[in-house]
Amino acid sequence: MMIRMRRLQVFLLLQLLLTGLSSAMLCVEILGCLKQIDVGNGQVFGVNDADEIFTWYENSWTQIDGALKHVTVGPAGVWGVNSNNNIYRLVGGSWVQMPGALKQIDAGGDQFISGVNAQDDIFCLSKSGTIPAKYQTTPPWENIEGKLKYHTCGPLSCWGVNSNNDIFYRWGSTPDSCKGSRWQQVEGKLSMIEVGSEGTVYGVTSQGSVFRREGITASNPIGTSWSQVDSCGYTFKHVSYDLGILWMLTTNGKILKCNVC
Repeated sequence: MMIRMRRLQVFLLLQLLLTGLSSAMLCVEILGCLKQIDVGNGQVFGVNDADEIFTWYENSWTQIDGALKHVTVGPAGVWGVNSNNNIYRLVGGSWVQMPGALKQIDAGGDQFISGVNAQDDIFCLSKSGTIPAKYQTTPPWENIEGKLKYHTCGPLSCWGVNSNNDIFYRWGSTPDSCKGSRWQQVEGKLSMIEVGSEGTVYGVTSQGSVFRREGITASNPIGTSWSQVDSCGYTFKHVSYDLGILWMLTTNGKILKCNVC
């Protein structure tokens, strides 16, 4: 069912717990239903249960041709994977299939791509493999040791969670060497995790609670601790953050757009 093209003007006040202090978030519930959402570079993309693709444009949803189960947007462009795990990139308004197979993909790295396949094997594509001259050749996907069900990158770091919901940080990932150097396990449990284009890290637990990673800086990209976002009675399944706005999907697909103060 296509997402309706207007917003529900229901305002909710949530509290963000930041190292013992309260910080308000003003949230708007937007009409529609999505199973996955991703934001970056000021753009918003999402897919619904029918694998229909939408983008948030001028305060309403616009449907895009095609069918994807997971979509991502970031410095490396707009990418996605379909129900057969085929990889696509949006080029000139059309989806171009790229060699390879992934079940989850992320374009939040500094012009590089990351993701995992159906066997939880981890892959990334450095900046040189995402330039237009490479579209018609086999991209040089690099296999990273380990197993993850979700892998995401930003300007300062790459993060992931495995099938046991353990959290890992990847040291040393750069545009020219996306593979990085080593994994470090981070305390806590999350079922999904997202790195924003500014380096902010949010995640969701298997119980539907949302957490933010605190203390992230250029000199300490792994951060220091987790703080919980007050759910205000909701349980969530997916989150994504960009330019001061946290987008959250409830377990039944409701969409919340929250301005983080």
